[in-house]
Amino acid sequence: MPSAAALKKIRPIQLIAVIFFTVSGGPYGLEPLLSYAGDHGALLLLLITPLLWDVPAIFTVLELNSMMPVTGGYYKWVKYALGTRWGFYEGWWTWLYTFVDLAIYPVLFVQYASFFFPVLLQYQVPVCLLVIWASAGLNVLGIVPVGKVSLFLSAAVLAPVIILIVLAIYHHGGRLSILSPSLKGISFPSFGMALYTVMWNCLGWDNITTYAEEVEKPVRSYRISMIIAFVLVMVVYFLVTWVAQQSGINHDTLTNDGFPALGVLIGGHWLGIVIAAGGMASTLGIYAAVLLSVSRVPQVMSDDHLLPAGLNKLHRKFKTPYVSIIICSLVVSFMVLWTFADLLIIDVTVYGAGLSLEYISLIKLRQKEPDRARPFRIPLNTMGLCLVLLLPFIVYMVALGGAFSSTPEALKAAAFAITALLSAEVAWRIILISKPHLKNG
Repeated sequence: MPSAAALKKIRPIQLIAVIFFTVSGGPYGLEPLLSYAGDHGALLLLLITPLLWDVPAIFTVLELNSMMPVTGGYYKWVKYALGTRWGFYEGWWTWLYTFVDLAIYPVLFVQYASFFFPVLLQYQVPVCLLVIWASAGLNVLGIVPVGKVSLFLSAAVLAPVIILIVLAIYHHGGRLSILSPSLKGISFPSFGMALYTVMWNCLGWDNITTYAEEVEKPVRSYRISMIIAFVLVMVVYFLVTWVAQQSGINHDTLTNDGFPALGVLIGGHWLGIVIAAGGMASTLGIYAAVLLSVSRVPQVMSDDHLLPAGLNKLHRKFKTPYVSIIICSLVVSFMVLWTFADLLIIDVTVYGAGLSLEYISLIKLRQKEPDRARPFRIPLNTMGLCLVLLLPFIVYMVALGGAFSSTPEALKAAAFAITALLSAEVAWRIILISKPHLKNG
């Protein structure tokens, strides 16, 4: 494997773009929120949920990454803090959740592209496969090309959003009037699905650390880039949801036709076209960025002999884990037939379990190595950390409870997610058969 110094490294401005797409990619995918939470509850959930769900994750990632800025990120942290078995769980769960996550974006790409060419809905699978394998080719070229493409696509995503917001504010005489926030009238199942929608649109802060050795001055770059990306994401989400709320658009129309329908309502057909183009750019950028992060996890797990040896093979010219990228792309190719709502539930449920292991690892390392150098340290003692980290766990359990009490389809998706979590133990038992020395790891 080449040394970290031999790899081409990504710069902070490109890292911001990659983080933006890994976590968000713009407001696309947030459309069902008004249907679930209503006009009075949507903005309230957008303000509260990220504080309880995202902020603890961001600070956890910053502290752990400052201690161990290594390829494999969260997998390496959990393995070091909790042992090989839990490290395997972390890598396995993340691999599964990312397959589900990646399957969402080619489907969304087709939906936005159908605004221009409705016939594409009849060819959804071939178009999805084209997106999957074009992104695989880009990732094989390396992190720098992915960063440059992400920077370009960020502009393509944000420009239509800015136009939409400016036109909406102009139509309202330059004033931002906010409806009184309230969660009254929202059923528990709808509240749970609203949480899932916001949580899904704000997850992935730990994913961006899997290629830390390919980032210039990683500790400082991550700290600056994550803060900028978080502010950017939340401002975009808040303003676009406010525009949808103020426009009076039918909630079902927004859910079914997406933000292009909102663009048509605010500025006419031309703005709908621009918004749809932005949605296509968003899904392409997200897919490429998420594939970049997940492909490094099987590579390092293979290095640790927890997955087949071929997965850590690097491309001769580009020094990228091309076998891992190809395997990931093959699996995603078979998952594009799930519905968006089902994928969302599975995605967030499996992701939340892996994130919980990172929180436990943070606390464990505070106890195990209190004097270890931490260029970034959360200004709380261990008890304070435990109390704060209960917040995302509570949000997670409320969302899961809402899914289990929702529609039969949502219940099936939640049950599938639980099965996916349990599969880590099955896979671990299979590994122990050939590697019994890991039993005490």
